[in-house]
Amino acid sequence: MKKTLGSLSRRAAVTGLATALAVAGGLAAAAPASATPPGLSCDTGKHAVDDYTGYALCRNNGSTTQTFWVHLVCGWSPDVDGEHVTLAPGQSGQSTAHCAGLGTGIGEISVQP
Repeated sequence: MKKTLGSLSRRAAVTGLATALAVAGGLAAAAPASATPPGLSCDTGKHAVDDYTGYALCRNNGSTTQTFWVHLVCGWSPDVDGEHVTLAPGQSGQSTAHCAGLGTGIGEISVQP
């Protein structure tokens, strides 16, 4: 079977594109999830009655004062941050935020330092 230079070029381009997409997909999948800031132990979740309200309840287990806030990824609505909460060592506190009702609700909850 005789192959032309054009068909070889197309095959190389398709192979290169497929490889690039596979590598990019692998990198995206390997990206670490957002972690709780060091020194804090936190529980996050959605409000029991309202799927658009999320919270981060944290305790400062470290030896220095720390500030944190909850960050909500809200789907179709803009992402939102909760109030900044400052905790001395040994203290606990909660940050809450609310996604706009026009969106699809909370898609992800993370704690920001």
